[in-house]
Amino acid sequence: MYIGKTPTVGNFQKCDAITTSATADYTLQVSSVNVSPESVNHMIVSLNGVIQAPTTAYTVSGATLSFASALTSADVIDFVLLLGNVLDVGTPTDNTVATAKIQDDAVTLAKMAAGTDGNIISYDASGNPVAIATGNDGQVLTSAGAGQPPAFEAAGGGSWTLIEAQTASSDSLIEFVGQFSATYDIYKIFATNVQGSADTQPIYLQWRQSGSYLTSTYRYACGGFQDDATVKHVGSTSASFINLSRDGTGNASGETQSFEITLCDPLGTDNTKGLWWNGYVYQYTPRCQMELGAGMHPTIAAVDGIKFYFNSGTFDGEFGLYGLAKS
Repeated sequence: MYIGKTPTVGNFQKCDAITTSATADYTLQVSSVNVSPESVNHMIVSLNGVIQAPTTAYTVSGATLSFASALTSADVIDFVLLLGNVLDVGTPTDNTVATAKIQDDAVTLAKMAAGTDGNIISYDASGNPVAIATGNDGQVLTSAGAGQPPAFEAAGGGSWTLIEAQTASSDSLIEFVGQFSATYDIYKIFATNVQGSADTQPIYLQWRQSGSYLTSTYRYACGGFQDDATVKHVGSTSASFINLSRDGTGNASGETQSFEITLCDPLGTDNTKGLWWNGYVYQYTPRCQMELGAGMHPTIAAVDGIKFYFNSGTFDGEFGLYGLAKS
């Protein structure tokens, strides 16, 4: 039992035996390696059976112990004990620092082992930390259930993903080629503020198959509902395109067309290639017209692209292709 503060344990070391001679200076070693005490007050030196007083009987500089006067070969240095820095813990023995000895929030990021960019730390079935491998762009972290670490996987169904966006600026066509994949079941194309250089020109659509656009046997029906209650429609049972506009878009300031198209399973090989759309056209007069329609091509082979173009002239507008991931 201690009265007052309990002494702090230092890093105690007993120096190698020292052979005396006609000198006052001796080198301190532990296991034949030079050692330097923290200070003269961090040592216990016994000479001829008597504990020596630090500073007056001896001093220390680095690894050199110097007595106040030269010794002789008849003198015996019984032992030299190094106390370490008794005000500090010193260097702990390997695998001896317990969790309770570490303060909460004391371990910084700089003290953590290096890892791989993008990895996430989790725990395995045994409760041991484990690194979750970095995923790919667009993947999400999902649970694999009890006893299994989570993993990065493709996003599940129900979320629309922007695949590609394009801007038409006095272009003759806009096409999306090579963006269809097994990742998505359904696609949407949003077109906003589309306006042609020529007046009242409709916008057309064609499927691309095996590197070439299909130019015949399209079927479509397109209806227009005007703000004056007029209803119009246009259709074909064998066209070289799908017509997305009943009357076309004007080219005066503010006369634009915006629409949304839904495509289903373009890579499928057991279904015809169909789509449907809805949108609005602001035309001359002025007049607002709601448009909707559906179109298809009888081919059941996969299609690898789609393009938009006006009956004549160029056009401006924003186009975005989105995919809905499989569930």
